[in-house]
Amino acid sequence: MLEMKKLDKLLKGHKHICFLDFEGTQFSHEMIALGAVMATLDKKGAIKSTKLPYKVFVRAHNKIGNYVTNLTGITEDQLKEQGISFSKAMEGLKKYCGMAFSKCTFCTFGNHDMRILSQSIAYNFDFPKEIVSQIQKNYLDYSAFISEFIKDDKGNPLSLIHYCEKFEAEIVGPNHDPSSDAVNLCTLYNAFIKKSELVGEEYKKVLGNFSRVPEVVKPIIAKLLNGEEVTPREFDDEIKKFLS
Repeated sequence: MLEMKKLDKLLKGHKHICFLDFEGTQFSHEMIALGAVMATLDKKGAIKSTKLPYKVFVRAHNKIGNYVTNLTGITEDQLKEQGISFSKAMEGLKKYCGMAFSKCTFCTFGNHDMRILSQSIAYNFDFPKEIVSQIQKNYLDYSAFISEFIKDDKGNPLSLIHYCEKFEAEIVGPNHDPSSDAVNLCTLYNAFIKKSELVGEEYKKVLGNFSRVPEVVKPIIAKLLNGEEVTPREFDDEIKKFLS
């Protein structure tokens, strides 16, 4: 299937995925929390096993910001009491991944997490370069991948939670907790693998709404979406109409 071939290519042959979620400050976008779930894949790319989530709070050089505190529940006092340095958080992530760290895909939902990683590097000159480089080199934005096949009626990507709801997948909370978000991303990944028929039906809708589909093909796609059969002769007729 198209989606699996594309996913296999993005995974680069790796049999381990570390699902990640970072929370960052409001203005400087430094990391203040990290959540991760390590998964091992079977031969078909489905999740065979997972480790218990890894979660740490990370001390930032700049203020969290009221908006982020209200959104995540993370406070300045919490970072002072429970936070560790960015370097130790990265070293802890590597230890959590174990021997698979160098043969692992690091998966986030959206590219904002990578912005948080980059901003954290900018404020921490002693960061572990090899660890960060490994994450950046083997990074997969799952939102960009799944949104090629499933969108809303207006052609926009869904949120992580709405994608989970689309697949009727179990959702854990609270929202904007990094370990919960990492777990939900892991669940979404597996639901996408397991429910290929649903993916196919949703992809038909995406093709039907795709504005750049050649005009000559649109009537054919419309019939197929309505469950009608289309013969090669009908396709030839549509081409003749279009060219006449």
